[in-house]
Amino acid sequence: MDSIGQYSIRDGESMSGELPPQVQNQIAQLQQLQQQHQAVATQRSQIEALLREIEAALNELEKSSEDSVIYKSVGEILFKADKQKLLEELKERKDMMELRLKTMSKQEERIQGRFTQLQEQLKLSLGQMPPKGG
Repeated sequence: MDSIGQYSIRDGESMSGELPPQVQNQIAQLQQLQQQHQAVATQRSQIEALLREIEAALNELEKSSEDSVIYKSVGEILFKADKQKLLEELKERKDMMELRLKTMSKQEERIQGRFTQLQEQLKLSLGQMPPKGG
């Protein structure tokens, strides 16, 4: 449960009668942005982990001698692979993952900016409301 001023936000609880429709809408949008942010952060984390794996594989492959026998895993099967071709594939995959990571970071920044903007609007809306009678 989050608190904003004198009003409480509870997931799944109807607030009709307590808050004006505009405020309810802003709260719903904030909750949706929180979910979007969490999804993007999870994807970004997965991409970062994949990038670390690719970089580790590249490092090991670059350290190996030219006459080393190299295998590539495809599903549960290992295939003999050409070192140079595998290096190219991994570098290309790394570039693609770095691009996706930049895209995810930008998307995360946009969501955070929108969240902050909406949060300020909500504070203004709540500040204009009369206090709850007690």
